[in-house]
Amino acid sequence: MSEPTAVDVLAFGAHPDDVELWCGGTVCTLTRSGYAVGVVDLTQGELGSRGSASLRQQEAEKASRVMSIASRTNLEIPDGDIRNTIENRNRVISAIRASRPRIMLVGAPVCRHPDHAAATELVTNAAFYAGLSKVETRDAGGASQEPFRPDHILHYMQALSFEPTFVVDVSAVWETRMKAIRAYGSQFFNPDYVAREAEPETFVSTDAFLQWIEARARSLGYPIGAAFGEGLLYRNGPVGISDLMTVLARQRPHK
Repeated sequence: MSEPTAVDVLAFGAHPDDVELWCGGTVCTLTRSGYAVGVVDLTQGELGSRGSASLRQQEAEKASRVMSIASRTNLEIPDGDIRNTIENRNRVISAIRASRPRIMLVGAPVCRHPDHAAATELVTNAAFYAGLSKVETRDAGGASQEPFRPDHILHYMQALSFEPTFVVDVSAVWETRMKAIRAYGSQFFNPDYVAREAEPETFVSTDAFLQWIEARARSLGYPIGAAFGEGLLYRNGPVGISDLMTVLARQRPHK
């Protein structure tokens, strides 16, 4: 793991693997286009039914290399206890101010996993407070950080679907995206992973789950004429534009 650095886009996940699983294709399209993307994992995922915190860190490092991530930080907030406290907000604010992203990717507002919704509340609150000059934070070297607030926040789709504002065509990076997911061999379907005696099958560890991930991506991609798509929900709309032709450059496949 590394300290946050200045990036174009900063993606937050409640656990290591959330970014890869739910918006990995979007991240890969960005890095492939030359944009710097950072990842901040709030917890080490130590409550996961399979694997361990140390193993998941190794898997996160491997996945980061696959996706060409510029920096990845773990805030080590307790897994299962992601509270919207001043201490936790300041950890997130410090990461935002160090990274100074134009765009932030955060989890869905509502999800079956309580940690995901809690993480979204914490991060979106912190994004606002990060712009206040009287909220003081310091970087890893002890220097005072300047206020900063990102221009745009987008929610990525997790276990529960929503009507997306944007659908990103991730067809060209689909195999890279899946390679990043499979870097987490302890969490997702992996016939070579030897589970410990007390490690059960989980919601995400079966092959059927990865088939569902693919099926939903195909379903999201179809309306935009893509093999695979990922849905994003724009927070605090409307979306301001200055060049309508560029925004609508992609032809509509099903008129």
